[in-house]
Amino acid sequence: MDVHESDVKDTPAASKIWRSWQENLILIAIALCLAFVIRTFIAEPRYIPSDSMLPTLHTGDRLVVEKISYRFHAPKTGDIIVFQPPEELQRRGYPQDQAFIKRVIGEPGEIVSVARGKVYLNGKALEEDYIAEPPNSPYPAHTVPEGEFFVMGDNRNDSNDSRYWGFLPQKYVIGRATFRFWPLNRIGFI
Repeated sequence: MDVHESDVKDTPAASKIWRSWQENLILIAIALCLAFVIRTFIAEPRYIPSDSMLPTLHTGDRLVVEKISYRFHAPKTGDIIVFQPPEELQRRGYPQDQAFIKRVIGEPGEIVSVARGKVYLNGKALEEDYIAEPPNSPYPAHTVPEGEFFVMGDNRNDSNDSRYWGFLPQKYVIGRATFRFWPLNRIGFI
């Protein structure tokens, strides 16, 4: 078998091209693995699909939801959280992978009620300068069970929240909304 001169010249070039492809494939695989780990355990982008959080968040806003802090402590009153629909919402037809976003109003052991256009926490009216308008329907006093939260949208009169489907078990919490990155004219921490 004769070796042709053209075969000898092409071998180093072909080898360089193959090594370049291998390096690129390895980099792509590493990038995909990092993206998966970051999105699964650290942070992920989310889109606001409704007006339930007006005026704080608008339909179409894009947010970063961080997932680390709630591994060390539970959500706190005032936090804006993203969560999967609890069992009651799933029974009502919401898919398990649909995310909701609401503000934590009551933590475990606290008493929440709504009366005369005010939300009360442990008998004291909350100062809520972030809401669209005062709530127009009452909610009798209920104690938040251990391991659960009472959540409401900032658009009190157009929000499917704990007043209608009950308390939110912590196991459904995905993370905390921290940063709005779109639209650019409203970019910033939430």
